[in-house]
Amino acid sequence: MSIAECYRSNKQTLSFEVFPPKKDADISKIYEVLREVAAIGPDFISVTYGASGKERSDKTVEIAANIERGFDIPALAHLTCIAATREEIGEILLKLRAKGIRNILALLGDPIKGGSAGSDYAYASDLIRHIRENYGDFSIGAAAYPEGHIRCEDFSEGIRHLRLKEEAGADFFITQLFFDNEVFYRFLDIARASGITKPISAGIMPILSRQQIERMIFMCGVSLPSRIIKLLYRYENDDGSLRQAGIEYAAVQARDLLRNGVDGIHIYTMNQPDIARIISSYVSARDFKQ
Repeated sequence: MSIAECYRSNKQTLSFEVFPPKKDADISKIYEVLREVAAIGPDFISVTYGASGKERSDKTVEIAANIERGFDIPALAHLTCIAATREEIGEILLKLRAKGIRNILALLGDPIKGGSAGSDYAYASDLIRHIRENYGDFSIGAAAYPEGHIRCEDFSEGIRHLRLKEEAGADFFITQLFFDNEVFYRFLDIARASGITKPISAGIMPILSRQQIERMIFMCGVSLPSRIIKLLYRYENDDGSLRQAGIEYAAVQARDLLRNGVDGIHIYTMNQPDIARIISSYVSARDFKQ
């Protein structure tokens, strides 16, 4: 099923993200994760795309195909184009098509350390346009940044790039994580006022550790509301309680977002099924718009 069609059915979506195992790790473990998250009944499951080249892309394709074939759930395969040629991207798209995968999250991606700087794509919108013009049977998602992209100092410039992605052919958007729903609501108002009409799902990542939060601040430029800072202080020496409080905080975020009519919530599970299970159980059918 096309994820674009899922959004067009006028329902709020619930989706999860998983990532391929690291190099030389046992890939069978990801299938244990998939069995648990698929049992919750998400509208789709996304599979990230790593920065280590062909081997990583093959794992993304394999896992996405397993989701489609083994669980009858739409898979959203991430695809990054930084340091990639049109020919390389074309090969991956043909592999996805051959496996019956028709949903792509088209991303620029992060710079590859020690990798080639050459690329046929300057922006994610270039990749989206390439897919739309040459592989029209794919449903295409793209990233959105409620607090702006960390490499973009001007917030309005980020909104302009979001509009370019839609004009290039993006069917829907999934946001980067955020910890303050008011940040998302302000971003959504600005995006809609700027003419962006496609569905925008809110990306939710629970706090699991202080180290994780510090990494997110520098990697993504995400800001911390006072409630999060107080949680970090309260559970400074209690990792287990911090993890539990972080997941509960994310669940409250999700329920508030759904009750306020967002197009969908996308849970970054970090391959830990209990995250998906707890957050999903916290929201009920009445939290979704009818």
